[in-house]
This record gives sequence, structure tokens and C-alpha cells, in this order.
Amino acid sequence: MEKVHFTEEKATMLATLYGRALDSRLDDPILGDRAADDAVRRIDYDFPKLGLTGERASAVVLRAKPIDDWAAEYLVKRPDAVVVHLGCGMDSRVYRLDPPPTVEWFDIDYPEVVELRRKIFPEREHYHTIGSSVTDFDWLDQVPSDRPALIVAEGLTMYLKPEDGAELLRRLVAKFPSGELICDVFNRLGIKLQKINPVVRKSGATLYWGVDDPREFERYGLDLMSSLDASEWATPDVMARLSPATRMQLRMSKYLPVVRTMARIGRWRF
Repeated sequence: MEKVHFTEEKATMLATLYGRALDSRLDDPILGDRAADDAVRRIDYDFPKLGLTGERASAVVLRAKPIDDWAAEYLVKRPDAVVVHLGCGMDSRVYRLDPPPTVEWFDIDYPEVVELRRKIFPEREHYHTIGSSVTDFDWLDQVPSDRPALIVAEGLTMYLKPEDGAELLRRLVAKFPSGELICDVFNRLGIKLQKINPVVRKSGATLYWGVDDPREFERYGLDLMSSLDASEWATPDVMARLSPATRMQLRMSKYLPVVRTMARIGRWRF
């Protein structure tokens, strides 16, 4: 099997992939993302130098888990949906959720990211990739608009400029007859403190869009259904699988509003 090489610049997107792979190797994983583990084994890169341990990997999967659960719940209700996965990076969500063949799934990211995905991940029916910035809106023409839509974005909104993010949401709501949006957001304090975020600092990226209240998205035609702050991401079942140290951190965060509200995961319908 051919190894795929990453430049140091593009390797910054590997941390979350490696975190999910580490989780999948546990006896009782949270995500059980075997596709991520398979992908890591195909990539020629010194993953240990990312500094991720099984303990730190829990932070990666804790955010992905509620997004996966909500997405799976929607697809049970609407197996005829189209899924639009914005800024997919090296996320193997389509393989984790394994939607039925009635679902058409679209992963959207920059052309160079999509090229890497095609080398690493296997093809599957009813799965499509589009190489484009999510704010170059021509890509929307490649997605069917005659069915309900599930729009998923993890680790994306904070990298968008507010005016671009707002226009993206408006266009998505206008394109589909109905659907749901599931994504995470940083508040404005999280944007101000971005340089203490090791992933942001290492990538050299800049965060722009801070959302203090998930209801702010209602101005774009979205209706807030649920919102989870960081202390609520882990269900009791997930908490039981975490290390004692991680469980303690999550319990303590309930008493530190500044920390627990810095990142939220929301679910909106339209």
C-alpha cells in the first residue's frame, strides 16, 4: 500500500485525525473510528511528534461525538437527505456514520485537501467530494436542492470572516426546502484568546468569527433547537469511558463559565 506524504504545512490538519485514530485503538472507544486509524497507517508522518496521547485525544472525540449523534438522529428521520459536510478536512465522518445508500453525501474543502482525501480514503457509492473554499459559492450548484439537507461543520465557523459566514448560511437556507445545521462555534472571548490555542498557533491560521449566543444564527433563517457548552458534550455513557482526570476537568468546568462557554455545539433547523 502506497504511503501518502504530507508537507509540514498540511500536516497541521492531521492532529484531529490522529486523535480519532488513537481513540479507535482503545478497548472501549468513544467514536470507534476505524477509518481514521486506517488512514493514519497510510500516511507517512511522524504522528507522535504531534504530542497527542490517549488522554489528549479525548478532547478531539468529545467534540465530534455529539455532532455525530445529532447527525445520525437526523438521517434516521430523513434517509432521503443530502449531507453537506463543510470544511471536512481529513474527517472520516461519512465512514463513521455509514449512511444508507438513499443519502447523497458531499464533503467540501480546498482542492488540495480533497486531493489528499482521494489518495487516503476509499471510494464509496453516493459519496462525493468538491474541491472548493466553502465561501466560493459556485460549489453549491453541484449539490442537489430537491431534498432536505443536513449541513455539518466542525471546526470551521471560527475561521470564517463574519460577513462570509453569514452569507454562507443565508445561501444554504435558501437552497434547500428544509433541513438542519449542526456546527460548533467559538464565542468572542475564544477569538480574542486564539493564540493560546496550540492548534491555531501551530497552523499560523487566524480566527475571525465569534458567536456569543447560538441564537444569533436565527437572523439568517435558522431556528435553534439545542445548544451544548463544553461541560455538556459528554453524555453519562461517554463520561464513564473517560479517564478520571478528564472526568474531573469536565466536572470542574461547570463552575467556570468563562471556560465552558468558550466553545459550543449547536443544532438549528430551517
